Amino acid sequence: MPLQIQLLAKSFQELKAVQNVSFEVQPGEVVALLGPNGAGKSTTVGMIYGFIKPDSGTVSVDGIDIFADGRQARTRLGVVTQDDLPDEDFTVEENLRHFAPFYGLGREAAESRVRELLERFSLTEHRKKYPEQLSGGLRRRLVLARALLGNPRYLCLDEPTTGLDPDARQLFWGQIKELKDRGCGVLLTTHYMEEAERLSDRVILLQEGKILETGTPQELIERVVGREVLEVTGLEAPPDGADLWSRPYGGGLLVGGAGIERLFHQLADSHLGSLTKRRSNLEDVFIRISGARLQ
Repeated sequence: MPLQIQLLAKSFQELKAVQNVSFEVQPGEVVALLGPNGAGKSTTVGMIYGFIKPDSGTVSVDGIDIFADGRQARTRLGVVTQDDLPDEDFTVEENLRHFAPFYGLGREAAESRVRELLERFSLTEHRKKYPEQLSGGLRRRLVLARALLGNPRYLCLDEPTTGLDPDARQLFWGQIKELKDRGCGVLLTTHYMEEAERLSDRVILLQEGKILETGTPQELIERVVGREVLEVTGLEAPPDGADLWSRPYGGGLLVGGAGIERLFHQLADSHLGSLTKRRSNLEDVFIRISGARLQ
């Protein structure tokens, strides 16, 4: 059964942070939840894992309501939050061993699971080190390994690669793909568009606590903005009736639509500012829909 989110809503005084959000994550599926800061992504993840109590709505894992039976539900659900850090007082090995009882693992099962995770995440040679002795990438691997101690069917990753260098981010992506291949469902929030496009089977665009669009990355790109867009400076607006749309972008305009090839050739011969034609991406989708950038 899926990780099922139905009509989640949460307000903080006058701020409606999340407004009747509903979606599912299937086993072996990666779903990316995208939106600018303040869109409600972290609040949604917090409610899914039970850190934040919703005003209304339900979350269930394998049919188990996380608010009615949180302990049982969370054995099926792992989480890595933005500020999730390893315990600095314990070694890598002890960080894992210490949390094993939380997932109902006895001593023998815990030792076997700890060894397995140390090997899977290439942490065996670092097992006696303290977190302060690890690189940022190794620390994130440790946190991910800790979240997988209970062998959860679903994993929530809230901005998991923020602050990592490109090499460490690539390694982390490989680990997420491996989890997907093993049948683990993953809910991912991220600001990195390349990350979302590479990893996700489905994307949910969120703004002001509401779902704006959902679909595969390629479906959204082709349906909403088309395969290519223009970045233009020095142009106030595209010509009327030219089958084009535009949005403010980086001191100029982002222009898309069926007529961009014609416009590109017209502008290439002019003496306007800069002109770039490029492949569309998920951020372009969000800009077209909302008028705002994701970053």
